[in-house]
Amino acid sequence: MLSNIKKDLGKAFHWYQKTAESGDVDAMYNLALCYENGEETEVDLGKAQHWYQKATESGDAGAMYNLALCYENEEGTEVDLGKALYWYQKAAESGYVNAMYKLAFCYLNGEGTEVDLGKAFHWYQKVAESGHTKAMYDLALCYKNGEGTEVNLGKALHWYQKAAESGYADAMHNLAFCYKDGEGTEVDLRKAFHWS
Repeated sequence: MLSNIKKDLGKAFHWYQKTAESGDVDAMYNLALCYENGEETEVDLGKAQHWYQKATESGDAGAMYNLALCYENEEGTEVDLGKALYWYQKAAESGYVNAMYKLAFCYLNGEGTEVDLGKAFHWYQKVAESGHTKAMYDLALCYKNGEGTEVNLGKALHWYQKAAESGYADAMHNLAFCYKDGEGTEVDLRKAFHWS
């Protein structure tokens, strides 16, 4: 029976608008997405930013993350890396995984803040433990290079392994070198060949 129901984005947009104006947070977020992506309306990044901002007032972590992206990428507002960092922080503290990753990146590269390798390491570790593949790789690099933590080649190997098993090509490459050169493990040319 459901296969007979046709998608009507025009009606969805209409009802998102109605319910967003009455204070529904999910509708605010979805309306912002419609404006951002031009779904049944013209692309209007200013309106998208407005509705993300409204949704953040009710604590919506996804809206916080998207609002941070608006400030970072000049979408509907001027670039303001300090505000982007603020909203990434708020979303990360709410458990939003992509925001945790972006926050780690900001601290690593000094975007909107001073470089703080300890904070970068903290957020990479938190997001890697949640299963984020790229963060696993970045955490391995932190351990390998001593960024925000002591050098620990065994832990670097561990996180390269986790990221490689999730299909991350750069991790596979680095893992192969670990086995070839005996970094964090015994030399094992068979495993080096496997991961190369």
